[in-house]
Amino acid sequence: MATVAVVTSSPPFAEGGHLVMARELVRALREEGHETGLIVTPQNRFGRQGSAYLAAWCTDVELAHEEKKVDQVISLRFPGYAVQHPNHVLWLNHRMREYYDLWDQFSSHLSWKGRIKEGARRALIHRVDKTLMSKMRQRYVISATVQARLQRFGRIQSDVLYPPPPKRDYRHDGYGDYLFGVSRLSPLKRFDLVLRALAEPIAAGIRCVIAGEGGELEKLRGLASHLDIEHRVQFVGRLSDREMIDHLARCRAVIFPPFNEDYGFVTVEAFMCGKPVITCSDSGGPAELVRDGESGFVSAPTPEAIAAAMRALMDDRNLAARMGDAGARVANAMTWSGAVQQLLR
Repeated sequence: MATVAVVTSSPPFAEGGHLVMARELVRALREEGHETGLIVTPQNRFGRQGSAYLAAWCTDVELAHEEKKVDQVISLRFPGYAVQHPNHVLWLNHRMREYYDLWDQFSSHLSWKGRIKEGARRALIHRVDKTLMSKMRQRYVISATVQARLQRFGRIQSDVLYPPPPKRDYRHDGYGDYLFGVSRLSPLKRFDLVLRALAEPIAAGIRCVIAGEGGELEKLRGLASHLDIEHRVQFVGRLSDREMIDHLARCRAVIFPPFNEDYGFVTVEAFMCGKPVITCSDSGGPAELVRDGESGFVSAPTPEAIAAAMRALMDDRNLAARMGDAGARVANAMTWSGAVQQLLR
């Protein structure tokens, strides 16, 4: 059996899918009999990413405790993938998106001086990332969306390996009378689109529970009030794993309409609870996992289209059940054992 180091990065005090994936990979490696551990390198704020790359590059991952040789490194995310090891496999969450696919949105708010400064940093990061990835033994990505970004920015070849659902006590408690959405509440998650869909006449009477924290929470509360739907929307804040599973088990369907999401664990977790998912055609990873009309709806990113999908599921419990069963078959076919075997191949 191998000794494997799993490397990711994270801002201080952050929680999110990147850490869920890293911890699940460590757990799965141990269950397969390998010796492993998680190394978390820093992810600094803007202007200090160079030092974070350097910190990862200088981190010794070839020897573990008591001089035990590390046979392989699996890195997951910028800038942690800057670590050096002769047997280095990448399973990429994403690079620094503000310098890649989100550059236009990011740079549009900069002054002309800021655009020049950040443009220079962007060019340097592009060069460093391509050099680092050229040295890796194998490159996997978590979705075709991430694969396309690597090809677009750098013509870097990779293979798609979807992360299986995290190991939790999933269950199914029927098809309730509300929709459920859970995510970090940021602009890219587009829960404002959910609220605008609920305000459409076709969605009259539909209730939605939205879980999560983030900078958009108060804006979303204000928008719900402005749209006169606050009595149909419940913001429940950050949930424990048990509380999240309770909602996934009881809701009618899950709504998750992000823009160009890397992957989105909530999709496969909804499937594990036998629930269909409503997402959008430009949502990235979720739109790859949901088969439109089979395991949920892949709608146009408009309030009208999302509202129509909501109404279809709320009006037809049998449709929700058929779609939920289809999603469950997809999720149950994804295993961490299979992922580990591929990563160590």
